[in-house]
Amino acid sequence: MSAGAPPPPDAPALPGWWPFEWIVALRFLREGRLQTLFIVVGVAIGVAVIVFMSALLSGLQGNFVRRALTGQPHIQMLPAKEAVEVLREGGGERVQAPLQRLRSIDQWPAVMARVEGTPGVQTVSPGVSGAAFAQRGDANRGISLVGIEPDRYLRIVALRDQLVAGRAEVGTGEILIGIELAADLSVGLGDKLRVSTAVADSPATLTVAGVFDLGNKGANARTTYVALRTAQSLLGLPGGVTVLDVTVDDVYEAETIAQTLSALTGVQADSWIRTNQQFFSAVSAQTTANTAIRFFVGLSVAFGIASVLVVSVVQRSREIGILRAMGIRQGQILRIFLLQGGLLGLLGSAAGSAVGAIALVVWLQTVRTADGLPMFPLQWQPRLFVAALALATATGLLAAVAPALRAARLDPVVAIRG
Repeated sequence: MSAGAPPPPDAPALPGWWPFEWIVALRFLREGRLQTLFIVVGVAIGVAVIVFMSALLSGLQGNFVRRALTGQPHIQMLPAKEAVEVLREGGGERVQAPLQRLRSIDQWPAVMARVEGTPGVQTVSPGVSGAAFAQRGDANRGISLVGIEPDRYLRIVALRDQLVAGRAEVGTGEILIGIELAADLSVGLGDKLRVSTAVADSPATLTVAGVFDLGNKGANARTTYVALRTAQSLLGLPGGVTVLDVTVDDVYEAETIAQTLSALTGVQADSWIRTNQQFFSAVSAQTTANTAIRFFVGLSVAFGIASVLVVSVVQRSREIGILRAMGIRQGQILRIFLLQGGLLGLLGSAAGSAVGAIALVVWLQTVRTADGLPMFPLQWQPRLFVAALALATATGLLAAVAPALRAARLDPVVAIRG
């Protein structure tokens, strides 16, 4: 029988233009309905687990990273630390680390222009930060003074989302403070604070333009924001900046981009990955666990499909022998069983993707925080479902290789005799 020969009389009724291999593969799957059903259900369960766990762990990981980066840039570019001094006393030498003075980044506008032109960089914001004192009447508190350009900085840190009162667009003569500092000094919107530093000739009187909550009691008691020029004046750095805050397109590439920026500009660049090494290690461990789950579930799916097809080859040895005796080539027999494996994987993955999507919807509706909001947002990624379909289908094809080769190599005479 040639490739275009008609199927045996008991084959299912299919269009005459269907390839011979498809007709026989579908017939074998149809005749072994129970086996086909069990393996499709098994594949569906495996794919559903992969889809559900992948979406869940990706959402959890994204939520952790988003929370960690809410109040900080992806990369900070800082002035190089002053070199260690060698002191000679009494004929000997002594190494002494100098006090680190507040210094500006050398030629920072040129450095900033280079950083902005680097591929992968989103936003760059110049800033000045240093220690200061805030005074209200007889009460005073030590604070961390941060000078910003609101138009740029608010694209890096979502300060608007953390405001309790007022506005985030701080102007000249204005200050943003945390809720703990506001309570300690008994100030609110529109009240005045006297802010002084060790290098300023006289304190500045600033109006409270906003009160924020960073979710950290210590940060809310110390951190304040003022306009860049105000901070430059108070900290004795007219026209200078002490930090360039940078965000990048891919947060996981921050360390690589930081090394590139440091080599390009000669300025020290610290990524969030370096400054949060323990946290990043935990995120990496989560990714490894997700990959391991996918691998072992995929392995179990492959063995399930392979075992069913091996049994099918044994059960259909006589039919395979008859087909070979009628002129069917080894390549056609091989394709018949590869098609069965691919179809089992495709059907199971389609059902599993649907089950996984339903499970995610149910999880989002049932698992919520005390205020009724979802535990964390899940991002529906179509590529996850496409990847699951492709992976399961490819797994089915690979699992069918060994049984298909065994079937193709059967001796027609031996197979017919049984």
